[in-house]
Amino acid sequence: MTTRYPLAWPETFPRSARREASRFKATLASALKNVETSLKMFGKDTGSPVSNIVLSSNVSLGYERPEDPGVAVWFQWEGRQVCIPCDRYTSAAENLQAIHHVLEARRTELRHGTLALVRATMSGFIALPKEAGAEWWEVLKLPRTAARDDIETAFRTLARERHPDRGGSDHQMAELNAARARALQDIGARA
Repeated sequence: MTTRYPLAWPETFPRSARREASRFKATLASALKNVETSLKMFGKDTGSPVSNIVLSSNVSLGYERPEDPGVAVWFQWEGRQVCIPCDRYTSAAENLQAIHHVLEARRTELRHGTLALVRATMSGFIALPKEAGAEWWEVLKLPRTAARDDIETAFRTLARERHPDRGGSDHQMAELNAARARALQDIGARA
């Protein structure tokens, strides 16, 4: 179950190592409105309404600038759970505004390309649940004590087989991306 609070971050996306100020001039309220409008228009433009929207963050009543300003917008689109996360900027409002721009970029792709192009770019935001028993070392076919270079090499090798453009599937690639992210997180914890 995805939560509004505290922040529910997707496994397939690494967290930003550093944050910066943006040039956005949006308040939290206006950024929220922009994201809501973009989601509605995205659904209308694609012919597949967006549903089950959850804006997840560490923002709470009376506390708009949490220590962790990351935001993740979870929703259903074309029968799949999607998540667009952002924690690049120093405030939740800035990260929400960035998500608004990501959604608007998908709408631009639709206007100047095709729905197939939008589906391809949205496949990177598919939020698949972690499968029971699928530990990162099992997915990457490595020992649990593998080094960073081994993880990256295994990831590249398996990506050649599992990428949808090479006969694999979105699900296989998402599982591989999630395994790599968890492996690198484990390596960081061991260091």
